[in-house]
Amino acid sequence: MSVLHRARTLDRVLDAIGKTPLVRLARLKELRDAPDVKVYAKLELANPGGSVKDRAARQMILDALADGRLSREKILVDSTSGNTGVAYAMIGAALGLKIELVMPRNVTEPRKRVARAYGAKLTFSDPMEGSDGAIREVRKMVEADPDRYFYPDQYSNPSNPGAHYLGTGVELLDDLGRELTHFVAGLGTSGTMMGTTRRLKEAPFPIRCVAVEPDQPLHGLEGLKHMASSLVPAIYDPQVPDEIMPVCTEEGWDMADRLAREEGLHVGHSSGANVWAAVQLAKQHVAAGKPACIVAIVCDRGDRYFAPMKWERSYVW
Repeated sequence: MSVLHRARTLDRVLDAIGKTPLVRLARLKELRDAPDVKVYAKLELANPGGSVKDRAARQMILDALADGRLSREKILVDSTSGNTGVAYAMIGAALGLKIELVMPRNVTEPRKRVARAYGAKLTFSDPMEGSDGAIREVRKMVEADPDRYFYPDQYSNPSNPGAHYLGTGVELLDDLGRELTHFVAGLGTSGTMMGTTRRLKEAPFPIRCVAVEPDQPLHGLEGLKHMASSLVPAIYDPQVPDEIMPVCTEEGWDMADRLAREEGLHVGHSSGANVWAAVQLAKQHVAAGKPACIVAIVCDRGDRYFAPMKWERSYVW
């Protein structure tokens, strides 16, 4: 199946968010000889801010502007492990809004630099406390000066899953229709899984929705939460996904490396975890001789995880 999205002429960068492409993964060795089992990557890295978080950030900001919770006199502040912060900063620059972000100090340097390039102010929390430490820090800031800040709270804001109910889920049904059998997304704020799944479950045919989470509290899958050991997002409902699949750090990292080498897709480690889970589902259907069409969310690009290098010149005389 080939889906053509024609080039569009847009009035602002916010209008470039969404309608991301689906790319079939066919060169991974598990999928090469399985024509009836299709795995697609939903390339959220094609959003202008480079990640799936563009969708939620846009929805939260536009909804807050519409109902008056946010104005140009207030500072938007939120906790982030990086991608939502970049999205807030990009959209804030486009709309003339002031953005302040609280993130763990060990967030990758590229994310810090990109957010600052858009004009955002950064505050850092204890790296040993992860995303939960950033949440606690931003809550202290807002409690100390509530009139100064608008706190969208991506972990509790219904506009976060709402963006995926209105966008991601609709796009998957438009592009694949009845062919779609499975949807796979990781659990961080859980907005992608919650919103997309709720929309897919309204389709008049069955779609199995699988949530991915790290298999232990201490892990290296940045952006994902081990729910049993974390502050659980208010928007998260464990009854929404049909299955929760644990993935170890090594599996996510190895698949991210494989996607670069075998498919030409350089993606982040949470995306690797999502695709790893999708491939496990594909293998089950191959073994059973059953057709399937599986979509995995590719959250962001791999270059978000590179440490920057200083520019160096060397001269040979």
